[in-house]
Amino acid sequence: MRSTAALLGVAALLSACAPGMSDLEQYVNEVKARKTTQIEPIPQIKQYQAFAYVAGDRRDPFVPTQPARDRGQGNTLRPDLNRNKEALEEFPLDALKLVGIVTYENRIYAMVKAPDSVIHRVTIGNHIGQNFGTITKITEGEVRLNEIVADGFGGFTERPATLAAE
Repeated sequence: MRSTAALLGVAALLSACAPGMSDLEQYVNEVKARKTTQIEPIPQIKQYQAFAYVAGDRRDPFVPTQPARDRGQGNTLRPDLNRNKEALEEFPLDALKLVGIVTYENRIYAMVKAPDSVIHRVTIGNHIGQNFGTITKITEGEVRLNEIVADGFGGFTERPATLAAE
């Protein structure tokens, strides 16, 4: 008995949907009646023309240039890639903080805090930062170092940097 009532209810609902199609049919006819617009054709691809490079008295573009200061002089400044890296070379210099200075047995040490909150003790000659920095001087308010950075011409140059106290 319930299944018969449910079947009659579904049939009634489906019959109610049939007359509501007139607005849809009207919209479809309206869309079909619109004018069609012309679509622009796809542009034609131009034929590739090879270019033969004749160097003449110009330099060969496939040979790297050497800066004028290095020609004949042999710039030998290079970072030592064979040495073991120190702990503070893992971090960029701006992420390190100088938190204190300690003097022990007539030697001065800087206490440097890394981003992982570990405090490291460094002295003159230690390496620090990601640009092959070597500590050259430690004072009450700062640690001075020289970094070795690429000069953009295939060589390296030395630049001073400072790690200041907080």
